[in-house]
Amino acid sequence: MHLGLTSYSHKEEFGNMRRRVCIFLLAMGFTLFPNPSCAQENEIEEEESAEVFLEEYTDEFQEKFFEALKHKGIENLDRAINLLLECKRLDPNNSAVDHELAKAYLASKQFILAQEFGISALAARTDNYWVLHTLVEIVEGQGGSLEMLQDYIPYNDTKFRENLALIYYRQQNYEAALEILNGIKISPFIQQLTLKMNDFIKADKVVENQEDVPVVMVEKEDPIQNYVSMISEFMASSDFKSAASTSEEAMESFPTQPHFYYTYGLALNSLGKHKEAIVILESGLDYLLEDLELTNKMYRELVDANNALGNSSKANMYLSKIKSGS
Repeated sequence: MHLGLTSYSHKEEFGNMRRRVCIFLLAMGFTLFPNPSCAQENEIEEEESAEVFLEEYTDEFQEKFFEALKHKGIENLDRAINLLLECKRLDPNNSAVDHELAKAYLASKQFILAQEFGISALAARTDNYWVLHTLVEIVEGQGGSLEMLQDYIPYNDTKFRENLALIYYRQQNYEAALEILNGIKISPFIQQLTLKMNDFIKADKVVENQEDVPVVMVEKEDPIQNYVSMISEFMASSDFKSAASTSEEAMESFPTQPHFYYTYGLALNSLGKHKEAIVILESGLDYLLEDLELTNKMYRELVDANNALGNSSKANMYLSKIKSGS
């Protein structure tokens, strides 16, 4: 990056500050950015807007939230929970805090408290796959099923049931997934998922009727690949809203993986949210290494987003950066 006469140490400090802002926003679940404070271009003006943005969020809540995430990451769960409870005191209605508390209590096997905060987070973020995923883990960790909580969760909401079916699908619990989808309006995503599950069920029945079936060792799932597969499924069915929210969750979990910045930017562009797409894509450029294909893809999305906004000079700049070989 180039900051004119700014010293290297200040430039490095500012870069860290921008990443800190980005990660904080992602953890809090924001998708709209008032100014491109995490972008690569126009750094001098950008520094001013980033500092103003930090002033808004550099308070007791932000410091405690960052500290809580750090302690949760190193499995210092008691400290993380105490800090998150302080965040809850400062902002009682923050669903991101509720979700982090649910995950922290789950990790420490405090299922009753985990369930309480999981339900609270889901009430505020009904269509969020990963909030629901956490609650399913909590309930199943107690040997129960989510159906037991029907009176406390939006069980009949279409998006909720789609997400729950997808969770059961990924658990290979196809019968339960199909039951969840029964009676709701058919969408391309539901149709595709139902066909896949019916194929698996038929294949299982064939195997059950065979003698001397060999034992197959199943490798442990790769969480990054799980995100990639899920986002690809959403993209294939043109469910760009789900693709965007899942990419956002993936960025929260793996903030240095540039692929998720690309898919998030692509989904936002597809939804017509070109300003937000530019912010995300430019942020992701910081994490690119030697992946020429992904680099070119991100540049092409930046070209499209800037053209859509009438920023022809920036569109041409990114167009000139696209290299042959992809």
